[in-house]
Amino acid sequence: MSSPIQTRFIDVGDLRFEVLEARPEGAPKGLALCLHGFPEHAHAWRHQLPALAAEGYLAWAPNLRGYGATSTPPKVSDYAIEKLLADVDGLIDAADAGPVVLIGHDWGAVISWYYAMHGGRTLDRLIIMNVPHPVPMTRELKVNPEQRKKSWYAAFFQLPALPEWFLTRQRGAAVARMFGEGTVRPGAVPPESVQVFVDNVLRPGGARAMIHYYRALVRGGSGRMAQRGMPLITVPTLMLWGEQDVALAKSTTYGTEDQVATLTLRYLPAASHWIQQDDPETVNAMMSAFLQDAPVPHASGAEGDRDPA
Repeated sequence: MSSPIQTRFIDVGDLRFEVLEARPEGAPKGLALCLHGFPEHAHAWRHQLPALAAEGYLAWAPNLRGYGATSTPPKVSDYAIEKLLADVDGLIDAADAGPVVLIGHDWGAVISWYYAMHGGRTLDRLIIMNVPHPVPMTRELKVNPEQRKKSWYAAFFQLPALPEWFLTRQRGAAVARMFGEGTVRPGAVPPESVQVFVDNVLRPGGARAMIHYYRALVRGGSGRMAQRGMPLITVPTLMLWGEQDVALAKSTTYGTEDQVATLTLRYLPAASHWIQQDDPETVNAMMSAFLQDAPVPHASGAEGDRDPA
């Protein structure tokens, strides 16, 4: 029997976070904290939260600052990477549930990579989906014209007002297309879920907040993180990669093993960037095995998977 997903609100500093929660039957053996991406919502983890609760974890998927019913501060500086890391600190402290598994997709994975290197709380495990570690990503942007072309939107998002207009025009048609047409499996994101993401971007200040993540990172955040260094990540890490990603080349994953001491890497040839929604059964099976210290299964037709040395 799967655990129901409920909504609660958690105060962290001056912000109030909307959190989707699934609880285990007994006392939790830890916290599984799931961080969503752009232009998503905590609803993106609807398939994973019950599965994580079934593994014995208190499963939380917060709407990040600026998303859903979470507080939406107005300034670019409100989305500095240091503040995003502090949000994770506060959520971990509020849960007070023991060992922490941090799970991130897209922008949530950006935060998770940096948190594993510079966060204020100890992690038990790290799970990353479809965003590369900053070091291989920086390399590919320098040497790979394909990746520079794929990353056009990061430069576009630095413009004033126009990105917000693009996301919200025609009642969020661009966001609807991303999810309605952007998955490998037809109907992987059903219309009612697409509408959750569209409504999210159409909230007052919603599109601006989402774009501010990119503005804050490009306008100094990534540079400040680089100055702090990129220490070797020692927490056991599972990286899942949907190969049909239109924004990120598979080559951005190459060399991750040089940045992570204990890396398990699994490619999903038939999944898109929206990996945990596109192929939830495979993703959940891989996560469950990893959390159980069992061999992580391979996806059909995958090449280049990596297991810990």
